[in-house]
Amino acid sequence: MAIRAVLWDIDDTIFDYAAASRSGMRAHLDIEGLPRAYATLDAALDAWDELTARHWARFAAGETDWHGQRRDRVRSFLDDEVSDESADAWFDRHIAHYEAAWSLFPDTLPVLDVLAVDYRHAVLSNSSLRNQERKLRILGVRDRFEALLCAAELGVAKPHPDAFLAGCTALGLPPEEVVYVGDQPDIDARGAVQAGLKAVWLDRAGAGGRPELVRITGLGQLPDLLRRDTRFGAPDTFG
Repeated sequence: MAIRAVLWDIDDTIFDYAAASRSGMRAHLDIEGLPRAYATLDAALDAWDELTARHWARFAAGETDWHGQRRDRVRSFLDDEVSDESADAWFDRHIAHYEAAWSLFPDTLPVLDVLAVDYRHAVLSNSSLRNQERKLRILGVRDRFEALLCAAELGVAKPHPDAFLAGCTALGLPPEEVVYVGDQPDIDARGAVQAGLKAVWLDRAGAGGRPELVRITGLGQLPDLLRRDTRFGAPDTFG
């Protein structure tokens, strides 16, 4: 069957989350001060990245809710059992700096423009609808996607098959007519394949490996891959 739609990840796929996160936290700590647990700013930034991954995994597994994972990240980072209200206020101050650093990757708009003619587009994110809706609007690309689905509202997160299948349902297409594009080899690409979709791992860092996955190192490679690459099947089944 022909691929008719692209289901997109957002963070570190079309949006430079890693750069915005570190830049925002750096600006935040310049004002808040370095927590006592960290000898250097770089150590604190690395710890924040690790804690974010750890508590996101708990959220994805259903062990905590959206607000709970945020509060737990703050408490772990500060090494302090602050109240819910204090944790929320600290995180909100951080978010203001993080949002100031938002930007799309340079290859995002050109590729969306190229693919707009031949493919439908939607988003599936392991985040919340409120956050990602606002992000896409501020970045000027919300109208590029006909549907936006997020784990916080779905009640299920990638790589669970139901998350990917919800994206297909929103598009009104069978899984085999949808390709998922994301930066995580397991959460995104392998998860999508196991749900019956096609999948592309966007390996911007050039980590390599994982020969069982279809891999690109920049979005500029995606249009030709969708239209001609035989790893998805016969060339005439695309576009």
